[in-house]
Amino acid sequence: MISFTEDYDDELNAFLIWMKDAGYTPHTQKSYLADVREFLNSLNGKGLESVKKLHVVSYLTSVRERGVSDATRNRKHASLNCFFKALIELEVYNSNPAAGIKKSKTEKNREPVYLDESDLERFLSVIEGKYKGRNLAVFLLMSYMGLRVGEVHILNISDYNRERSSLRVFGKGRKWRNIPVPEGIVPFLNIALEERLDPWRQKEEALFISQKGRRLSIRGIQQIAADTFNRFQSGVPAAQRRPYSSHKLRHSFATMLLRKGADLRTVQELLGHSSIQTTTVYTHITSREKEEAMSKLRVHLPQLRNEIS
Repeated sequence: MISFTEDYDDELNAFLIWMKDAGYTPHTQKSYLADVREFLNSLNGKGLESVKKLHVVSYLTSVRERGVSDATRNRKHASLNCFFKALIELEVYNSNPAAGIKKSKTEKNREPVYLDESDLERFLSVIEGKYKGRNLAVFLLMSYMGLRVGEVHILNISDYNRERSSLRVFGKGRKWRNIPVPEGIVPFLNIALEERLDPWRQKEEALFISQKGRRLSIRGIQQIAADTFNRFQSGVPAAQRRPYSSHKLRHSFATMLLRKGADLRTVQELLGHSSIQTTTVYTHITSREKEEAMSKLRVHLPQLRNEIS
């Protein structure tokens, strides 16, 4: 397959500079560039000045026809919107053909996949291997403090305050938040620090180091989680396995908090959500809880029963 992305090297470099200056994480930069390159390649060499909204919609339609999720389609749309916005701000381009295109409707009422506390303990118990201490700390931060994979990835040693037992987290929207470290997590985090691998670079500040001596990557965390979830569900028939992933640990944290009576606003702050509407997805009620609630009703209507019998 012929690639046409070399024709847009100047624009792609300008976009990368813009993202770096705006403070986008390396992971986001990589994802957005990959999406934009895919779109540009679909233009078959057409100049950017000739790109219309129709071309963007056509690309997004082709993406959907490939079977990607609505969330992925919306992310690709966001990448293109950001790309053209950057070119306009840098005075490289003067219009945004990705603006004004509707997002795909996602399943807002879909119940998030999460683990109950007992399942969470069992998941943590199957963590194994040479780097068990590090991996256990990583998953504890996600399941009992609600950190995103990317937030764990960019944690530095200096972000952990041992004296105050608090963690400073750099989240979405370039916002910092301070999270108290639960008493039960402190020993595991301290052990992970004591067992921290020697970094390849002397000045590497990453809290979690890979076996190659570099900052533990997002993909690395996701793969460790996938392997652990495979062991966790090893005795479950393939057709009955749940789609667990590293991000589901964050879902579990939010669900536990709300079930223990935490108010929505506090959960929003702990998760680092910019809008409380995002947090409401965790207010789901399971079928078991519905059944328990309904069983408390005492329906006693003998007179009516006699009338219809």
